[in-house]
Amino acid sequence: MYAYDGLDRSLVRDRVDEFRDQVARRLAGSLSEEQFKPLRLMNGLYLQLHGYMLRVAIPYGVLSSAKLRALAHVARRWDRGYGHFTTRQNLQFHWVKLSETPDILAYLAEHDLHAIQTSGNCIRNTTTDPFAGAARDEADDPRVWCEVIRQWSTLHPEFSYLPRKFKIAVTASAKDRAAIKAHDIGLRLGRDAEGRLVFEVLVGGGLGRTPHIGALVKKDLPADRLLSFLTAILRVYNREGRRDNLYKARIKILVSELGLAAFAEKVEQEWAALDPTEIDILGTELARIRGQFALAKLDPRPAVSRGFEAARTREDFARFARNNIAPHKVQGYGIVTISLKGIGDTPGDCTADQMEAIADLAESYSQSEIRVTHAQNLVLPNVALDDALALFEGLRAIGLASANINLASDIIACPGLDYCALANARAIPIAQAIARRFEDPIFEEAVGELQVKISGCINACGHHHLGHIGILGVDKKGEEYYQLTLGGSGAEDAAIGAVLGPAVAAGDVADAVEALARRYLEVRQPEERFLDTVRRLGPTPFKAAVYEHADTV
Repeated sequence: MYAYDGLDRSLVRDRVDEFRDQVARRLAGSLSEEQFKPLRLMNGLYLQLHGYMLRVAIPYGVLSSAKLRALAHVARRWDRGYGHFTTRQNLQFHWVKLSETPDILAYLAEHDLHAIQTSGNCIRNTTTDPFAGAARDEADDPRVWCEVIRQWSTLHPEFSYLPRKFKIAVTASAKDRAAIKAHDIGLRLGRDAEGRLVFEVLVGGGLGRTPHIGALVKKDLPADRLLSFLTAILRVYNREGRRDNLYKARIKILVSELGLAAFAEKVEQEWAALDPTEIDILGTELARIRGQFALAKLDPRPAVSRGFEAARTREDFARFARNNIAPHKVQGYGIVTISLKGIGDTPGDCTADQMEAIADLAESYSQSEIRVTHAQNLVLPNVALDDALALFEGLRAIGLASANINLASDIIACPGLDYCALANARAIPIAQAIARRFEDPIFEEAVGELQVKISGCINACGHHHLGHIGILGVDKKGEEYYQLTLGGSGAEDAAIGAVLGPAVAAGDVADAVEALARRYLEVRQPEERFLDTVRRLGPTPFKAAVYEHADTV
């Protein structure tokens, strides 16, 4: 993984010193909250429903064991003993004190962590495939390019005050595990007919109150021209994006209003006027960054692990292997996803004790490397299949052996009204109630791949638009109701879910999701996923299942 150099560390330390002075002035009263707000947001500090929340950057979701232990220490020393992993591959601490935030940031800086550009109208943390560097189907390691973007975008003087926040995601696989089509810019890295690295560039994706799927703006961008092309897109957006209306300020609105062809023409004109030698990364610098991501030596393993195959005779481990272990590019290894979605858990939450235990397991079984996923889980990317059973037992000892990845209880959920001042409704208890309906693993596996995503408001932090079943909390005269959508996807077949019908009462949401799953089992064709069945049959058979008894508005 990338190691900070002296420039990185100096930059982060200087930012901490600057913020310490700003906090002191706020506490002394020489800065009003109105004056302080943009300053704290630049440092990832939000004022939420019950207090301050600090969002820590985890660039492209990559952590070392040492960094995860540092985050555990923050959770125990300055918060309430846990943190919340987000769909942006970051970590949030929801109960920090304003007076202590400079000390937290100083401690994080000692461990090459920070909160820069986790908020504000800037280029946010670039996200990627959590299987990067280990996936069998990737054309290149996308982490290399995420690091290139991180270095280019951090405190970029031209793009620090954009019309609105800006999000970039990168993948290098045909299977999209990074939801690139739901981002302001989505990048798919591949190879052309001559074997050269090229990017497919998507623009104008995003969720919120006006969801859009990203559109193709450039098909075969030479990889070594990436930064100049990104610069051209950002310049067009920075110059022509709306600043008069918060709800129409994202690049998706600009692309929609101009039309894709006209937007693309403006970008091409801007790009042609740029000097690539001043912007694009040189071969030697790219080689230096790439060297930081060289796959550590993995000891040769047999094609078939006898220990792994023997362990699969145990049904609990066999279920874990089916659902939580993916193929690795190196023979004899697997990519293990750790679910943070046990029955009754808050999706994405991880205690300090669990973080430290995961750090230990990563040291023992995955070369001290951990990844954060946009689905609010964790990944150990380089696990020998011979060690998989021991890892499973280690995870079970800390309550993190749920074998439910991409199943119904593996729910994405925002913090909702339990924490967020913007929310209309709670998301956490709804997710917990739904998960309990799928507590029987036989039933859950019979349903198969079913992605349920919940947001407590229209801002869509829970990605509900992209759920096979999406759930949006709404306020109906002071009561919490939930609008259901069907048919969404954040994968390579990305789509915005369609509203099923009237919103249902909070107490009926779990019933509705279970009814949808059972109706699917009744009407599906062999080998057909829930999403495929919804797309084949449309909403009619599912409406009947939900609204026969539900309390609606």
